[in-house]
Amino acid sequence: MALSHRIRIIGGVWRSRQIQVLDQQDLRPSSDRVRETLFNWLGPDLSGLKAIDVFAGSGALGFETASRSADEAVMIEKDKRIHNQLLIQHQLLNSYPIHGEVKIIHGDGISYLQRADDRSAQLIFLDPPFNQPNLLLSAAQEAGRVCDDQGRGGIYIECPNDFDLRDLSTLLPNWTLIKSMETAQVKAVLFRRSSS
Repeated sequence: MALSHRIRIIGGVWRSRQIQVLDQQDLRPSSDRVRETLFNWLGPDLSGLKAIDVFAGSGALGFETASRSADEAVMIEKDKRIHNQLLIQHQLLNSYPIHGEVKIIHGDGISYLQRADDRSAQLIFLDPPFNQPNLLLSAAQEAGRVCDDQGRGGIYIECPNDFDLRDLSTLLPNWTLIKSMETAQVKAVLFRRSSS
């Protein structure tokens, strides 16, 4: 199993701890810059929130959320090798206990969302492989039903910077894009439920 590099957790209880990432095609951890921006949007304390990382990959978003005191961080990963690596990393991180619970599930993230109850999570991360845009569209549609952001969380999406955000807005009719940033390769956006 080739381990390519490490990424650091930016804030919270596990601040400065590192996650080892597998060297595997399509595994593209969110960059430090993008994660720092995202968690500036969300704030340093995520207590009271249940978060779902639908395409967990490196675990950068899920572990960062757990580090910031989310009540529950659910990380779903379809690839068995990557899932096993997430379990190892969690065991290493958990030598310093956190406030909430981390669940690392081997399975399909979209199927997980389809089975989830309406408004059963407050923060959902969607960062699928960039070469499979239909995954993002399917997941966004389910996330709009499952997420109840309570004005604090939301639906966070990372996609290629040539992706048309109007496709997402159509699938999330009761949501408003409130924050966005763009790098050379990535668009990062946060949707919050529109006030009724």
